[in-house]
Amino acid sequence: PDLVAQSSREIAATWLALGLDPNQTHFYRQSDIPEITELSWILTCNAAKGLMNRAHAYKAAVQGNEEAGEDPDYAITMGLFSYPILMAADILIFNAHDVPVGRDQIQHVEMARDIAARFNHHYGETFVLPKAVVDDDVAVLQGLDGRKMSKSYGNTIPLFGTPKQLQKAINKIKTNLLEPGEPKDADTSAVFQIWCAFADEAERQEMRAAFEAGLAWGEAKKRLFERVNDEIAPARDEYDRLMANPGEVETILREGAERVRPESVTLLDKVRRAVGLRPFTVVG
Repeated sequence: PDLVAQSSREIAATWLALGLDPNQTHFYRQSDIPEITELSWILTCNAAKGLMNRAHAYKAAVQGNEEAGEDPDYAITMGLFSYPILMAADILIFNAHDVPVGRDQIQHVEMARDIAARFNHHYGETFVLPKAVVDDDVAVLQGLDGRKMSKSYGNTIPLFGTPKQLQKAINKIKTNLLEPGEPKDADTSAVFQIWCAFADEAERQEMRAAFEAGLAWGEAKKRLFERVNDEIAPARDEYDRLMANPGEVETILREGAERVRPESVTLLDKVRRAVGLRPFTVVG
């Protein structure tokens, strides 16, 4: 529980420190919008199980169990299995049209669209069908171990840690055994990929050329640390300030929820009436 609370606070502080303006956006905590939870259950009652079976996270968990000789559904909770429905509720509760996501999240938006279309078919036009918007220049970043970067895998880079912690994490990035002077494939390198997330086009080309010229892994990681640290340093102080003032972050999130809840209440009332959960005095 403490880790969940800490993670939530860190995520909120990160967005704010990096420049998200709560006066120009709707910035709220999901659990402060109870209509999302209720909508999730209503959608669960309407969503097809076969659709959930195709979710990447569930399939990966099943595959891992089978490879380990376990029952396919060993340790898989309904929270994991039905998580795409909760994500659909997140999107549909405000009838979002365009949903910016990374490539690895496209399936979730497509599932939300399928769930919304199925609901509309059974109960009438209720939800906007959302569309995924993907920035082709943004990749799915590799983590320190070469897998997709994810807190679930414990392979992330602590951007707002101390410079020493940042450098230590970057030094752990998995690389191959090629020696200094040997050409290296930038396109398969996590070091280069993370570099590209912070560098402009000229810097990307310069680093690619250095890889082809045999740049040593130690030097590549040193350059990556310097580039990331230069980018993050201005926001680090603001992040530390926000983490030291949880009341300020809490106020921002609660005010954000208060601004958008009238919309979620209105949409959920429409959904309830559509499925028949309406006052007895209301007909049709």
